[in-house]
Amino acid sequence: MPKASDLKRGMIIDIDGTPHIIKQLEAKSPSSRGAATLYKVRFNNLQTHQKLDASFKGDDLLKEADCIRAPVQYSYLDGNIYYFMNMEDFSQYGLNREQIEDQVPYLVEQLEGIIALIMDDKLVGIELPQSVSLVIEETPPAITGSSATNRSKTATLSTGLEIQVPEYLAPGETVKVNTATGKFMSRA
Repeated sequence: MPKASDLKRGMIIDIDGTPHIIKQLEAKSPSSRGAATLYKVRFNNLQTHQKLDASFKGDDLLKEADCIRAPVQYSYLDGNIYYFMNMEDFSQYGLNREQIEDQVPYLVEQLEGIIALIMDDKLVGIELPQSVSLVIEETPPAITGSSATNRSKTATLSTGLEIQVPEYLAPGETVKVNTATGKFMSRA
């Protein structure tokens, strides 16, 4: 049973016997002494797709839902459905765009390191790797001699994701992006 302080985006928690996936997680530290850190969590019900907002203290215990975790690879997009292939038995799973909307900007074909969350032989969600490598498609021109400064500029990546990158990067370069924060990590 994980504590509220151990929760991560993408985890599946059992709330009143129904599986809910964590979509957003925010830690709030109160200003008064001795007060417990509060965790504001936005869940999505995996059966009805309804949103649920809840707050927990750091030491509150939550029940993790029973689900199988299997390594998968992102295969392709067909219409509105994203298909993933199980790396162990090569079976295919599909997810609607609405189910993984906040994870779509990090998906590139043949991406490995994804963990599938399977309940009752049905894919209910995915956990992305810590970071993904994406190609810069569009960004203002690189300025020579700007590596000494700490300024950044907006770059559009191959998946359409926009992030802030250092000024010295140019289109065509590959960068590592943190999937939890959506921020630039390093050159790939």
